[in-house]
Amino acid sequence: MSEPLLALRNVETYYGPVLAIQGVSLDVPAASIVALLGSNGAGKSTVLKSISGFVEPRKGTVTFGGRSLVGREPDAIVGLGLAHVPEGREVFPFLSVRDNLLMGAYTRADREAVRADLERMYGLFPILRERSGQPAQGLSGGEQQMLAIARALMARPGLLLLDEPSLGLSPRLVGEIFAIIRRVNAEEGTAILLVEQNARQALAVADYGYVIEVGRIVMKGQARELAEQRDIREFYLGVKEAGARSTRRWKRAKLWR
Repeated sequence: MSEPLLALRNVETYYGPVLAIQGVSLDVPAASIVALLGSNGAGKSTVLKSISGFVEPRKGTVTFGGRSLVGREPDAIVGLGLAHVPEGREVFPFLSVRDNLLMGAYTRADREAVRADLERMYGLFPILRERSGQPAQGLSGGEQQMLAIARALMARPGLLLLDEPSLGLSPRLVGEIFAIIRRVNAEEGTAILLVEQNARQALAVADYGYVIEVGRIVMKGQARELAEQRDIREFYLGVKEAGARSTRRWKRAKLWR
């Protein structure tokens, strides 16, 4: 069996004295979509930050393409082919849409290819071509999310980390975002590690999934199999099973749509 593109082994990360994630191990195979599910505060975003260098694990290993990421600065990690779209979009509000996209390619020197990728982003996200000269702060929430994803793709990553891409969006825009996620994975072969509040949508697009609870991975499996698990259906998909009772702590978690 080939080595995964991304591998975490027994990762522990703290915020000051507070332990945020403990003993987290997960794999992202090349060209796959992996979903990471969990309630608010479970540690999902910390896992992504531990990968992309925004926080440094105190224990464990994080390898990408066989190279250790622990101790590397975020910009160096981007240069290795990994891009992170954080929760909240975080576009450059006063720069134009076009300049935001070009900022995503700041590590690249292949100008002709950058121009070609700019056109490719406009093909994936036609609204960004229409808004290319406008400041990013004038975009709607959905348009800013598209811009954040497109900016990350301008780095030509082998792995894309997506943190809550559907947060605050209308059902129509959620559908558009997930259609683009599928397309990027299928057409470009870009691997995706997806943290998503919409568990139904996440498991529908993912190949594999993990569930994190109180900083620990408590369940993993093929996405289709996870979607049929009684606990997942009840506590993350909102499907009540007749006569089902669960003793898991998940029953105290906020149900996701």
